[in-house]
Amino acid sequence: MPVTENSSQSDTSQLSFDDFKKIIIKDYRIGYESRQASLIGRREVLTGKAKFGIFGDGKEVAQLAMAKTFCKGDWRAGYYRDQTFMFATGMTTLTEFFAQLYANPDIEKDPASAGRQMNCHFATRTIDENGEWYNLTEMMNCASDISTTGGHMPRLLGLAYASKLYRQNKELSYLKKFSVKGNEVAFGTIGNGSTSEGLFFEAFNAAGVLQVPMAISVWDDAYGISVPAKFQTTKEDISEILKGFQREEGTNGYEIFKVRGWDYVGLCETYEKAIAICREEHVPVLIHVTEMTQPQGHSTSGSHERYKSKDRLAWEDEHDCLLQMRKWMIETAISTDEELDKLEEEAKIYVRTCQREAWNELEGQIKTELTQTTILINNLALSTEYSQQLLDINKVLTECIDPARRDVMAAVRKALLATAHEHNDARNELLNWFNTENVKNKDRFNSKLFTDTPYSPLYVPIIAAEYNNDAKLIDGREILNACFDANFTRDKSIVAFGEDVGAIGDVNQGFAGLQARFGDLRIADTGIREATIIGQGMGLAMRGLRPIAEIQYLDYLMYAMNVLSDDLASLSYRTKAGQKAPLIVRTRGHRLEGIWHSGSPLGLILNALRGIHICVPRNMTQAAGMYNTLLRGDEPALVIECLNGYRLKEQLPSNVGEFTVPIGRAEVLREGNDITIVSYGSTLRIVQEAAEDLEVLGIYVEIIDPQTLYPFDLDHICAQSLQKTNKLLVVDEDVPGGGSAYILQHILEKQNGYFSLDSQPRTLTAKQHRPPYGSDGDYYTKPSHEDIIEIVYDMMAQTYPDNYPPIY
Repeated sequence: MPVTENSSQSDTSQLSFDDFKKIIIKDYRIGYESRQASLIGRREVLTGKAKFGIFGDGKEVAQLAMAKTFCKGDWRAGYYRDQTFMFATGMTTLTEFFAQLYANPDIEKDPASAGRQMNCHFATRTIDENGEWYNLTEMMNCASDISTTGGHMPRLLGLAYASKLYRQNKELSYLKKFSVKGNEVAFGTIGNGSTSEGLFFEAFNAAGVLQVPMAISVWDDAYGISVPAKFQTTKEDISEILKGFQREEGTNGYEIFKVRGWDYVGLCETYEKAIAICREEHVPVLIHVTEMTQPQGHSTSGSHERYKSKDRLAWEDEHDCLLQMRKWMIETAISTDEELDKLEEEAKIYVRTCQREAWNELEGQIKTELTQTTILINNLALSTEYSQQLLDINKVLTECIDPARRDVMAAVRKALLATAHEHNDARNELLNWFNTENVKNKDRFNSKLFTDTPYSPLYVPIIAAEYNNDAKLIDGREILNACFDANFTRDKSIVAFGEDVGAIGDVNQGFAGLQARFGDLRIADTGIREATIIGQGMGLAMRGLRPIAEIQYLDYLMYAMNVLSDDLASLSYRTKAGQKAPLIVRTRGHRLEGIWHSGSPLGLILNALRGIHICVPRNMTQAAGMYNTLLRGDEPALVIECLNGYRLKEQLPSNVGEFTVPIGRAEVLREGNDITIVSYGSTLRIVQEAAEDLEVLGIYVEIIDPQTLYPFDLDHICAQSLQKTNKLLVVDEDVPGGGSAYILQHILEKQNGYFSLDSQPRTLTAKQHRPPYGSDGDYYTKPSHEDIIEIVYDMMAQTYPDNYPPIY
């Protein structure tokens, strides 16, 4: 992994004027090259070589100033206008910039995303192919960007909070790859329009409370796409309305700065002062950069001439930051008009060279594949009765302008379909090529939803729970408490936080007494702010810590769903396993009482959170085993504990902090020959109770607990059970077609369970509405003991009507 050099400018008062000039001229060249990249990039989209373009033109000078204060070990979490900053810090190159624009899936060419993200979505690789961390203190770090413009703010909070923990918790000094005494600053950037989003305000407030080294730069060009600031922000000025956050003597808060985006000297001075405070004092700062421009408009999807007045466009032309910097350089004798003309011409040639290199690299690969394909299809045309059809397919392929891989593969698939009834060597050769390329394309486009390293929780050794002869029968919450106690003792990098987690040990006492034992840096209370609780955990996990972020109830996971889905769940995929965040999200749900305290929205969760392990333990012993597994792995997970299980009695394992429950492995809880019932969580207990009564009726139920829904039953235990029982019932307390549909798809389609059935598979779910309050509300809304007995009875009656006459 190459180490990026620190481009920070040290005390310029010690420089000679010539050295000072060289620094300024180098800055201008980087900014000018960045502008040319924006201009060329837009043309490449409009000519069809790239799909979409969004660029950082107009923001160059502010980013040059920000880059001077960015050091090794620091982190950036920004948005898609920061290309100049990335060039200035050396975290990306112009050739890589264009490779991403063209969606080159080669990780060597686009190390940020391997072509999986649109342009200007930056990232540095923080782990190697084996999941081992690089030394992040020796490199500049960029958390992977997302397109949701305020969505990165919660993660930014966590990246900054990590520095606070590394500085204040001396027990973390052994983690030398991640911090040098907590001196690292987390730099965030956001457009002025996106400061209207709730995630911005939530993260902004949380950083002020926590007092973390977070530096937020607001790029203010007075618009959010076409919507002017008067419709975006009270008083049309974000720093003005945030003045209440300005710290005063004896209070926490921010240092707030305001500077114009075309004022190179003012920007350099402002960033030097702001980041020094942020880094040294661990005080968050806001740098509001005003009077910025956007010469090409928002993106390639439209022109800003449609919504900006002629006066505004004229003002933007005059106040273009590069034009203003150029004028200042000439006025102060740093350079001459002729020297800058020459520099600009050289810069244009260099950028165009980088663009051509990136395009030729990808085009060369595709043309090679196209040539191979046309030869193979031509060879097949010589030995088939469908010769003309194949020649027509080749003609269309060879006439493609700027062909893509999809054009090549579509031609091959058409040729194979046309000759499906034939068998000859030429067709076999084409088929072999197709199969080989499919493997490559699966890696290019469909791999690394999880990091899949040797540290994956799927590979954590299975250790069975052990019990002494006099094992105590205690509340389930006490088993969790003992599990957390053991793990916090074992691993100093584990931290936990959430609403009511610290002082009272969470609302169900899983952390009771542990803050007093391990301190408030490791087990902490937070405000009511679910989205930034997740972001706080994600940022910590990206910096080498092992966070457990608690969302008090599953129903309130909704408030964090965009961060979980857009950011955490997609992190491994969108970086092609270049970054990881092994965050454990702890929550509780399923059966209780009331519309907002009985949630089981597993359909929503399963659809939105691919890339996160979804664990649904049936009791607290199983939950403890899952935590033991996940804390030894390196992938994110959501653990949903049973709300009504904390005071149910369970035996305390003697190895409570060591035993592991495997991820993705189902368990047969009861054997039977008549019907297979698959369920999970709290409803599973009702299924087990119903099975006792069904046995009295002569019906022997096989009960399977999948334990985790993602991944689901990797050993195909469900399908094996169906080979014996031939009947399937899925009992799920989600809405109809929610989690049950997902489970059926896995069993019937992925596991081929359909072929073992002798009757229609059934589901028993909750009603379509949320449960009303009270025990009666639960009974009439979610699957009950009687519901289970009656649906099983009815399923048996379809096969044996004489043995099971109608009940009603």
